Amino acid sequence: MFDWDDLRHFLAVAETASTLAAGRKLRVSQTTVARRIAALEAALGLILFERRQAGYVLTPAGEALIERARCVEGAATALADAAAAQTREVGGLVRLTVGQALATTVLPPVLRDLYKAHPGIRIELDTSDATRDLAAGAADIALRISVQPTGSGLVGRRVASDDWSSYCSRPYAAAHGLPRSIRQLRSHPLVGGGGEGIWQQYLAWLREHDLEDAVAMHYDSVTGLLAAVRAGFGVAALPCFVADNDPDLIRCLPPRRKEERGIWLLTHERLRHTPRVRVVLDFLGDRLARLAREGERRAAADLASPPIVAL
Repeated sequence: MFDWDDLRHFLAVAETASTLAAGRKLRVSQTTVARRIAALEAALGLILFERRQAGYVLTPAGEALIERARCVEGAATALADAAAAQTREVGGLVRLTVGQALATTVLPPVLRDLYKAHPGIRIELDTSDATRDLAAGAADIALRISVQPTGSGLVGRRVASDDWSSYCSRPYAAAHGLPRSIRQLRSHPLVGGGGEGIWQQYLAWLREHDLEDAVAMHYDSVTGLLAAVRAGFGVAALPCFVADNDPDLIRCLPPRRKEERGIWLLTHERLRHTPRVRVVLDFLGDRLARLAREGERRAAADLASPPIVAL
């Protein structure tokens, strides 16, 4: 059975005749689009596109299925609209506490889509790395990184793992090669920092591999750290959940999985059935879990590719 989400990629490529343009439209990498098309063709046992120099062209099999795929898309959109109509009247203030790393990377587009689906809900975002006391009413919802959250009356779900790996930009890898081992990493400049929420874990990774002396630039914020890596300054250790969902970055090494740390979406038990809180919990939980899966698939495809060798 094929993945329903593969149809979105099928329709985007059929419309744009390009995996690159389809990736831009869907806000995913070109690699992800190509992989989704290949997975759909394998599941259906059909070749849907001819890969020509001028772009992707539907085969007769693809032409026969395109209208049905559009019908599925229309039905999915109608279902989403109907669900939105039922919950659109839900409104009010929801206070969300989350660290800087997640607040400035994966969360903004998710919150944008939350507003589109539920314009009556207002989000008050607390981006301090300090742990807020949900039992005392310091926030309604927390997105927290922990092995196992502790606190009176907390309920929630684990939406992703807090694995770490080293990353560089795709242009950097093309120019300097992609380090595929700690030994190779020693010959590349490292970007350090990231602020309190990132640096504690990052520093532990550097010390574990005796790489502290390789840090050539240190930023005191996650935005600065990511900007330097995207600009091609060098390599940095980053949370996989953040970096795997950044199409500009490529994973160098398999992730570090020494601890069962996870990213948890939490609230207090007295708020779990409050409509405005429930809507935000469900929306964030579904979207963040999906981002974790998509990021892992993208990174696995990158690691399975031949190493990038500098020219």
